Amino acid sequence: MLPDEDMKNKQVIFQDWGLVDYQRAWDKQEELFAKTVSQKMLNRDSGVDLPTDNYLVFVEHPHVYTLGKSGKPENLHLDEQGLKEKQASYYKINRGGDITYHGPGQLVGYPILDLDNFFTDIHLYLRTLEEAVIQMLAHFGIEGGRYPGYTGVWIDPDKADARKICAMGVRCSRWVTMHGFALNVNTDLDYFKNIVPCGIDDKDVTSIKQELGKGADINEVKEILKDKISVLFDMQLF
Repeated sequence: MLPDEDMKNKQVIFQDWGLVDYQRAWDKQEELFAKTVSQKMLNRDSGVDLPTDNYLVFVEHPHVYTLGKSGKPENLHLDEQGLKEKQASYYKINRGGDITYHGPGQLVGYPILDLDNFFTDIHLYLRTLEEAVIQMLAHFGIEGGRYPGYTGVWIDPDKADARKICAMGVRCSRWVTMHGFALNVNTDLDYFKNIVPCGIDDKDVTSIKQELGKGADINEVKEILKDKISVLFDMQLF
């Protein structure tokens, strides 16, 4: 049973976890995800319509490489010793997409949303997240766009030097989402040289810092992006 429009819970709990180990953040995500899914199942089995919780989490991670379900392990060019030298961790995880990197200076967003409260269209969900990032970049005078056939946000997507600034990979079960996006703000881009980012071997990655030629205030980025997400999803953050 889909909730009536006036029964949808568009309130979203915002949490900034700061710099958190990837495994710890993944476990916390799973807890919130399971809580929302469990409430949906209870509603279905009991015939009631209690509101389901939604969350938007911002976080940074220590150096880590993550491989999605459709990814190829050979897209990581480091062995165990190489990971140790880079002080980086490595995880195979249950999101879509290939391999990517997370690290300090990169803003990672984990929307854990019951899409029955918004819209049940995973492609629209991804395009809306992309649009929020594109609008946020415009605030800094950076023109972001989409690269046909790929998720995420790109700079100069129609040119030979197209480069990705924001990667996306999500999991969705019973219309509840987890994982999300990774936006390079002041990221050390050298870490991307150890992988084939998102399985795309002929395109570069970039960051707000690289595009501006100077570092950006990540807290300012957070506030603007929060606002863009809340408006585009018609959500009330608290």
